[in-house]
Amino acid sequence: MNAHAHFIGGDWIGGSATLPVINPSDGQVMAEISRGGAAEIDRAVGAAERALDGEWGGLDATSRGRLLTKLADLIRRDVDELTRLESEDVGKPTTLARNDATTCARYFEYYGGAADKVHGDTIPFQNGFTVMTHYEPHGVVGIITPWNYPLQMMGRSIAPALAMGNAVVLKPAEDTSLTAIALAKLAAEAGFPAGAFNVVTGLGEEAGAALAAHPGVHHISFTGSQEVGTLIQAAAARNTVPVTLELGGKSPQIVFADADLAEAGTVIVKAITQNAGQTCSAGSRVLVEDKIYDSFVGDLATRFKALRVGSASQDLDLGPVVNRKQQERVQGYIDLARADGLPVLAEGEMGGNIPGDGFYVKPTLIGDVPPDHRLAQEEIFGPVLVAIRVKDEAEALKVANGTDFGLVAGIWTADLGRAMRLSRKIRVGQVFINNYGAGGGVELPFGGMKGSGHGREKGFEALYGFGSLKMVAIKHGV
Repeated sequence: MNAHAHFIGGDWIGGSATLPVINPSDGQVMAEISRGGAAEIDRAVGAAERALDGEWGGLDATSRGRLLTKLADLIRRDVDELTRLESEDVGKPTTLARNDATTCARYFEYYGGAADKVHGDTIPFQNGFTVMTHYEPHGVVGIITPWNYPLQMMGRSIAPALAMGNAVVLKPAEDTSLTAIALAKLAAEAGFPAGAFNVVTGLGEEAGAALAAHPGVHHISFTGSQEVGTLIQAAAARNTVPVTLELGGKSPQIVFADADLAEAGTVIVKAITQNAGQTCSAGSRVLVEDKIYDSFVGDLATRFKALRVGSASQDLDLGPVVNRKQQERVQGYIDLARADGLPVLAEGEMGGNIPGDGFYVKPTLIGDVPPDHRLAQEEIFGPVLVAIRVKDEAEALKVANGTDFGLVAGIWTADLGRAMRLSRKIRVGQVFINNYGAGGGVELPFGGMKGSGHGREKGFEALYGFGSLKMVAIKHGV
């Protein structure tokens, strides 16, 4: 089979080395991608630099916005094909993959409309001076995306970077690169100048490391693990390059006795099982007020038992996890719970006619997990929910803040005063009160505190992260 090529400077460039693309639903090779490294990254950075010095750098903000909007239209036109690719590549149920494709289009639409609305200020100063500020692009931006939500992650990082006038070199995750290649084709069709958007596929330790360390890159955006994020930040620091990092979470859902428990149960189950739990913002810890713990966790167990796992095309509640390594990792945490005597309260069911070589994990609810146990501290990144008893608001706050992460929190209560107190004191980047996730929220700034990273993506705030503020002081006399 022919390997998919890199997209560099408007051209499709293959390589002698390739990587297999494995379908998580059946474990079979379904395609090959080119295995790029330092040479391809260097070529892509050079193409991006030429684009900035040429046609792309000469476009005004309105023209950039129109290109982004046109790309959004093309994504919507090809939503069926993008859905198929995303579903097969990641193992997502078809319904979820379609949502990701339409959300990707929404990112390009949103930032297309925002491109010419990033305003500077005038600053009162001494008589005889006019002082103003404006934003300029960083230059070449390196973007390294993860394997769990390829289309959504590309939309939320590439779109604001391009809207601000940067040129982009994308290194998608090696497990899920097919929609990145498809997006590059659509960008070319939309009319983006050569070099404005480049894609180099390959391994993280080869192409990704070369991108993070390249002296011609002026900003890095990375979503992934804490371990890799630390390496990328260190590499970027050697070139004094700013970095946006989103490094996962161990997000708490806090449930008090006065909450709407039926609605909370529905949302909490979805928040840990969506995309087979492979979501940075997954609500993976449920902290339940002691007086309702047994009844509420019992309801969660009933809900878990009704969940069904199947291949992506079966479009059930969950699909497979992305690869064999991830399957073994997640199953290892479930086995650890049993070995440590933690009660496994419920598991979902495997659907019928599932390929035997797929990477499947049953959604699992584990009860009475001590707050300091590994299952309550480490990001499992699978459909595993741990339940923790808390006696009151003070203990809920202590447990919620008691991990290295700080990405998202959910608070379920009818007491608005309590909800507001906790929202101020929980060390996370997003807080949802009596809801969780707000339907994705392209418009809502997203990012972490503590070990979950720094910088903000999504919403208008993301544009500022992809630009540099410049001050201009003009002396004209009084």
